[in-house]
Amino acid sequence: MCCSDEQPKEEPKVAINWSTVLISRTEFLKLVSVVCSGFIGMIVAIPAIGFAFEYFLVPSREDWIKVGELEKFEPGKTVAVVFRDTTGLPWDGDCAKRTAWLRRVDEGNFEAFAVNCTHLGCPVRWEAGAELFMCPCHGGVYYSDGSVAGGPPPRPLHRYPTRIAKGQVEIKVGPVLTEG
Repeated sequence: MCCSDEQPKEEPKVAINWSTVLISRTEFLKLVSVVCSGFIGMIVAIPAIGFAFEYFLVPSREDWIKVGELEKFEPGKTVAVVFRDTTGLPWDGDCAKRTAWLRRVDEGNFEAFAVNCTHLGCPVRWEAGAELFMCPCHGGVYYSDGSVAGGPPPRPLHRYPTRIAKGQVEIKVGPVLTEG
């Protein structure tokens, strides 16, 4: 037998036992639920990440906005001025339009107030005869200088800084307004 031409027989190949390779139905459903949960979590996290980026990393801007020529405003009169807030985002569109109450105190001094009540943000209106700002929502009343006259407002109307530059009245817009 030592010189025989017989080759040693190869072991026959065994078919793959799929029961050991494939995962069970329970394990598959667990995997699908983890993947779906991760995807949903990512969808929820994207706006939060965008907000954090905008709030913490993008510097807040301020800008002086022209609201009209100096001669256009009479001393002692309060008028509404509409302007486009340039400190917003490019896609703000019509939401970038703002309104402020502008009062010419004397020849060279102006006061500008935000139109929103400091109670809940309703727009206040100017009553020229009474020389008061009135909030229609909850009865808030402000004097012509923006201070609280009555009702629920906790603070005076917010103010915009003002200046006169090259014959134009300008108000400063930005992320923070000052209190009356």
